[in-house]
Amino acid sequence: MSPDTYRVLEQFSELELNTLLGKAIEKAGYSNPRPIQAQAISPALDGKDILGLAQTGTGKTAAFAIPTIESLLRRKAKGPRILVIAPTRELVSQIEDEFRKLTIGTQIKSMTIYGGVSEKPQIEKLKRNPDIICACPGRLLDLMRQGHVNLSRVEKLVLDEADHMFDMGFLPDINRILDELPEHRQNLLFAATMPPEIRRLAQEILVDPFVAEINHSTPAKTIDHALYTVPEKKKIDLLRHMLKEEKIASAIVFTRTKRRARQIAEKLDKDGHRAVALQGNMSQNQRDRAMQGFRKGKFDVLVATDIAARGIDVESVSHVINLDIPNTAEAYTHRIGRTGRSEREGKACTFVSAEDLLMILSIEKIIGKEIETISTPGFEGGEFDRSSKGSRGKSSRPSRRGPGPSGRKGRSSRSGSSARPSSSRGNRRPKRSTDGEGTGQPVKSHAQKKRRPKSSSGKSTSTSAGSRPASTRKPNSRRRNTG
Repeated sequence: MSPDTYRVLEQFSELELNTLLGKAIEKAGYSNPRPIQAQAISPALDGKDILGLAQTGTGKTAAFAIPTIESLLRRKAKGPRILVIAPTRELVSQIEDEFRKLTIGTQIKSMTIYGGVSEKPQIEKLKRNPDIICACPGRLLDLMRQGHVNLSRVEKLVLDEADHMFDMGFLPDINRILDELPEHRQNLLFAATMPPEIRRLAQEILVDPFVAEINHSTPAKTIDHALYTVPEKKKIDLLRHMLKEEKIASAIVFTRTKRRARQIAEKLDKDGHRAVALQGNMSQNQRDRAMQGFRKGKFDVLVATDIAARGIDVESVSHVINLDIPNTAEAYTHRIGRTGRSEREGKACTFVSAEDLLMILSIEKIIGKEIETISTPGFEGGEFDRSSKGSRGKSSRPSRRGPGPSGRKGRSSRSGSSARPSSSRGNRRPKRSTDGEGTGQPVKSHAQKKRRPKSSSGKSTSTSAGSRPASTRKPNSRRRNTG
């Protein structure tokens, strides 16, 4: 980032925005810009490509919504002019809600495109040439193939949760969409995590980007992390015990499979908890009812697959419970990002056993500390020995015991389990989620098929996300269309 070029924004009033947008920002209750907004909005208004990296729950949506809406208000033209792509239906809906909130009083039209619902209403809305399209890639491609979507007038492309969009399950679809977009456009990529290999892919799409980086590699400091050692066969019993004994106002329980999510939600509902499942086999109406019910407090417990790890913005979630440990450390940060949002306190509870050691070490590397281990009376047997893999030597801090039936806490040993940690679990590459909207098989990256030349703008002192070798650069002839 270049503080010499762009001063960090302190008040939205400094931006000289359109009056209608300024009123909408005020009506939405936005006071001072959040850190990612303070860094990214000004260069985005100037037409710079943006790579925005920040934790979940830090205001990334407004960071790209405000400058793109302003560009629409500054110059009128036929749409669609803004294309936002996100990995899940829930996130797409949430983004469009934000656009609607910030375009109150204007003539700007927005719409969503995603699968799981009839395409006919979406086709009818496309005929009206909306200004903004928020879409999942799978259904968007379907409508493009049928000739219902014209992307030739798109001026700005936003990829939200870009790290997820660029994995091998979504990259082919993204490449096909990129091929249909005008070369002269502004690109805004936002994500909570950006592994090195994904960053390299982003560099091939972005042109001389401004990088706004806000502690994206670690979860919010307001989240308290805890590992609960428990055998696999006792996990559900421990969950039911925890929901009964601890004060949990609102919780998201993550499981690895859709069937498990449905079964656990049914069990918790029979226990008297207001629980509901959220998983990819549900119809869109069912998913909407589950999300809206959870957001409005009709349900206290949402049992979900990783479909809910991204795109759920419910500020009052007090606990995230990983009944099944995630497949990657990055997935852990996305899951627990559902709590501790907007500087509220939250707790992340992860149920683990001996074979989870390698993944635990990977997670601890990301969050920068060893996670406290808890052994709950009556559910012992899942302990692991950190020293068995030479992690940092055996921890000198004893684990604390969780509340038993009587609510008492005591001391327990940290003796390792006789079971050896699995050597494959921590390094296993996650399968592509069937909950997403991506389709197709892996193909060459967009960068391999087509490179775009650097911007022809004059000086630029903003931080670049990377540079290409001189031998691969094209003549500096491109002029940017910033809208």
